[in-house]
Amino acid sequence: MTEAVRVLIADDQALLRGSFRVLIDSTPGMEAIGEAGDGARAVELARELRPDVVLMDLRMPVMDGIAATREICSDETLTGVRVLALTMFDMDEYVYPALQAGASGFMLKDASPSDLVAGIRVIATGEGVLAPTVTRRVIAAFSHDEPPRPAPRLVGLTKREQEVLVLIANGLSNAEIAQHLVISLPTVKTHVSSLLTKLSARDRAQLVIIAYESGLAERGMPG
Repeated sequence: MTEAVRVLIADDQALLRGSFRVLIDSTPGMEAIGEAGDGARAVELARELRPDVVLMDLRMPVMDGIAATREICSDETLTGVRVLALTMFDMDEYVYPALQAGASGFMLKDASPSDLVAGIRVIATGEGVLAPTVTRRVIAAFSHDEPPRPAPRLVGLTKREQEVLVLIANGLSNAEIAQHLVISLPTVKTHVSSLLTKLSARDRAQLVIIAYESGLAERGMPG
């Protein structure tokens, strides 16, 4: 039997924590293993409990969700812990820094229960949750204030890998990328795997950040 996805809930609102716990504990193959009311406690519990996924509210006292995400994602002993950022607004200025800090994706707090559960499952598998309808807006809005950073790592990418990276930055799924480039799905998966390795990225969310911060996404936006 597949082990349950272990989830740590970090939110400063007790009512929301309770709602998330009920949802998670009532979902087959998933269990809530702890709750934190601030970012510092979330980091402590992540180190103590080693969850598969941390539901991380971005606006919390003591230590905010961005700092907590950075602490967790930079800790070499927590490489298997993924962070799913939660926000009230799709244009929250906290979202981009949270992705920079290492979050594997973000979801709105008012997402449907089924969407939230699906997001947790995807994050647990090592993929990223970046809603195509808001990803490009969010990252473009908050990355334009920073000049493109030198990205020598991009030099080693093939032309096709750069094309795939741009499409990932636009929120396209593997299937959509295959259709757009008229190549097979296994070939897309091979390119994505190569990108993750060459760019030392832990998931698709980090690939998106790299694409925008290097200026590649802005230069290569498909029409």
